Amino acid sequence: MSFPQHVKIYEVGPREGFQIEDALIPTTSKVKLINELNETGLTSIEVTSFVNPKWVPNMADAEALLLAINRELNVDYRTVYLNLKGLERAFAANVKIDGCVSLSASSTFAKRNTNKTADELIQTIPAWVESYKAYNIPVEQLIMMATFGCNFEGEIELAQVMKVLKNGIDSAAEHGETIRSLKLCDTMGWANPEQIKRTVFAIKNEWPELELILHLHDTRGLGIANAYSALQEGVNQFDAAIGGLGGCPFAAVKGAAGNVATEDLAFLCENLGIDTGLNLEKLLNCVNLAETILARPLQGHLKTGGLLLQKNTV
Repeated sequence: MSFPQHVKIYEVGPREGFQIEDALIPTTSKVKLINELNETGLTSIEVTSFVNPKWVPNMADAEALLLAINRELNVDYRTVYLNLKGLERAFAANVKIDGCVSLSASSTFAKRNTNKTADELIQTIPAWVESYKAYNIPVEQLIMMATFGCNFEGEIELAQVMKVLKNGIDSAAEHGETIRSLKLCDTMGWANPEQIKRTVFAIKNEWPELELILHLHDTRGLGIANAYSALQEGVNQFDAAIGGLGGCPFAAVKGAAGNVATEDLAFLCENLGIDTGLNLEKLLNCVNLAETILARPLQGHLKTGGLLLQKNTV
């Protein structure tokens, strides 16, 4: 067991956190939260989605939001887009574009989320490659949705995950692109710590050159335990959401907890002697602001447990 020396946390709260809310969140409130997050040491903030507002009403203000936020030089502002029209909007908005393609280990979820099956998503890779080329952006990352399980199909076998990843990597290579990183998403909160270890080990064994990013949900209370297992396997990049905001509107888990809380993950890392570069007190200020915006308490633990910190340098 060897923990990484440094962990990078990609904040996704302003996008994934607000997308699932029934009530419309004012643009000014979103801007205020993002500007506060700018002050925490985060170097990546996912701020909005370029999607059809008919399906995700809280993302209807994407362009207005991006014009209103304070943009810090040391922060990458990211967005989500599920089709080529969304990519065009993202490029016009001058945000960080990673050259990624989304795949899914579950065809049922893929159909609900993108209106394409898992196989059809792989077949979109050539079109994505050509579209990114128009902006001189290489395709270097695959995002795997429903990596660990699906509320519609149940447990996802590791063999299925490996098959989809191989097909995606091979397809990208056939079109002149080299995949350098994989984002593994526990979209519906099915993962357990041993499954995390098995999956990370298998992928590292098959593709040791690839960087891994984990996007973990705390739907059933195992989010931080899963993050700990990933840290044990050397994973050093994670998505997280301030206060535990988030959830997928197409995942059929209404009312469930969202993503792993940014402040809880940072606290875990700091206790283990792993540097995150984040200011925990300022993160808690952001949690308080998010709770004020939503007028309800969020699921993160650090805000109530307090900042007692004892670093373990083992």
